[in-house]
Amino acid sequence: MNWPTVGVVIPTRNRPELVRRAIAGVRASKYPGEVRVVVVYDQAEPDYALATSDDPPVLVLSNWRAPGLAGARNSGILSLDTELVAFCDDDDVWAPDKLRRQVAALLAEPDAEFVTCAIEVEFEGQTTPRLAGAARVTVDELARSRMAMLHSSTFLIRREALLPTGDGIGLVAEDAPGSQNEDWDLLLRAARRHDIVHVDEPLVRVLWGRTSHYAYEYATKISSLRWMMARHPEISGCRPGAARVYGQLACWSAASGNRNQAWSYTKEAVRANWKEPRAAIAIAAMTGAVKVENVLTALHKRGRGI
Repeated sequence: MNWPTVGVVIPTRNRPELVRRAIAGVRASKYPGEVRVVVVYDQAEPDYALATSDDPPVLVLSNWRAPGLAGARNSGILSLDTELVAFCDDDDVWAPDKLRRQVAALLAEPDAEFVTCAIEVEFEGQTTPRLAGAARVTVDELARSRMAMLHSSTFLIRREALLPTGDGIGLVAEDAPGSQNEDWDLLLRAARRHDIVHVDEPLVRVLWGRTSHYAYEYATKISSLRWMMARHPEISGCRPGAARVYGQLACWSAASGNRNQAWSYTKEAVRANWKEPRAAIAIAAMTGAVKVENVLTALHKRGRGI
């Protein structure tokens, strides 16, 4: 088989030990084709000692586009000339067979542009697999649920489809508030064109917890979800999907202490789907029966989130 070249974009900011672990995981890939790694430092001084010309080579550069995760990813994409582009967050680790399995799945679908894989979530020393139970993912399924197992560190995409000069998927959205939900946005845009090909095996270990730059930034979570609703009518048009997002908005509003806003979003969630569990969490948080952070921790232990 003629294996295509793959460029791997690893955005990072002030997490030297984690980014070294991520780079080592990518470089340990058992992929028969050519791999190049680009480490993009966002709003931080680059560590050029990470660069190497050994196979696979590692390039280190600064984010030269909009500050934030989306701009850093785009800086990496535009610095590459490989046939495929993969993402890996600096706190995640690939399995050695991840790239080979995904590229094989993509090549088996000549019209496909985007492939993902399942994950295992690492939280407080425990690991939990998250599978999709499917080999393809549609835009309707992504409107109904974010599908957390389709994590950005599993993304493998035809680079030509990402370039801003064509009529493809396009670059990562740099106007996403706080660079949050930019991965869900990219999935939805891709799935409108062609179903997402999915390898339903946990080939990426994703680290959850306080290592995240965005774990408890509730205002940013709220604005990014509202941005998604405005940008993707498929979400509002799917009652369970809309209820899920309104339930999240209610929870984050309750966690930030905005009871009026939390109650308003809770009512919207119930109108869309009276069975939406996040509405109950928001109500419990508003009454002081629970703290959203405690619920989130309990769910993370099971590899889940709000």
